[in-house]
Amino acid sequence: MTQPTHVDTHARQAQDGTREARIEGFGFWCNDIPNWEAAQAFARTGELLGTAPSKPSPEMLPANERRRAPESVAVALEVAQAAVAMSGRDPKALPSIFASTDGDLVITDYVCATLRDAPDSISPTKFHNSVHNAAAGYWTIGHGCMAPSSAVTAYYWTFAQGLMEALIQLANGEEAVVLSAFDTGSVGPLSTVSTGRGLLGAGFVLSNAEGGTRLRARFVDGDPDPNQGALGQKMQINRMSRMLPLIDAMALGKDAVVNLDAGIGRVLQVELIHAP
Repeated sequence: MTQPTHVDTHARQAQDGTREARIEGFGFWCNDIPNWEAAQAFARTGELLGTAPSKPSPEMLPANERRRAPESVAVALEVAQAAVAMSGRDPKALPSIFASTDGDLVITDYVCATLRDAPDSISPTKFHNSVHNAAAGYWTIGHGCMAPSSAVTAYYWTFAQGLMEALIQLANGEEAVVLSAFDTGSVGPLSTVSTGRGLLGAGFVLSNAEGGTRLRARFVDGDPDPNQGALGQKMQINRMSRMLPLIDAMALGKDAVVNLDAGIGRVLQVELIHAP
């Protein structure tokens, strides 16, 4: 019997709403866990591997820019950079998606307070870091990337929507896509509305290539999985924690089906299939 062709696979996916991709690269950063190797160890043993910096320091930025970059930009670039490095692809050629629930509420609080108290003294640097696509701007400028870039937010459902956006771009013909999902904490009056805390980010390079570790995803009715894994328990205070059932499953290296929060009464059902 002949094997289905690549086109046949996409036709089947389009009919039932399932999208599929190969995970070519992955990056991770959260408080106390500064890379994917440390995350895998923590997920499997609950132990932290030594000390970790309080803020990522993405090497793609010049030293002065690394010091000035806000936490949101730093973590978004760190995990995207790690994922691309693992994939071996050229970042200049990759479309990018940056998904964040709130962007940078520390800077938003600063801008609002300064506009109230001393509007003439607002910092141009902090102002340009306040926009939701700040990380995308740093990424594309830093790498000289002319490929399309998107900034996504969808409240608690941001990761599910960002992941599906990446999969749809692949289904529409892109060879590979980098996805960076991240959130920080909040301060000031906004912290009573956005209760997220801590610093969390994950980066993926997804492609249409055959083989390797894969994921299949589709929207279905249902309830999301709780954060029962080690990483989920540690970082459930962060707004991006709804991605962690998938990250915990990846860290354990086992095939799994996880349901990620995608809206009221809806989930993104993700089947994770590890390479042998």
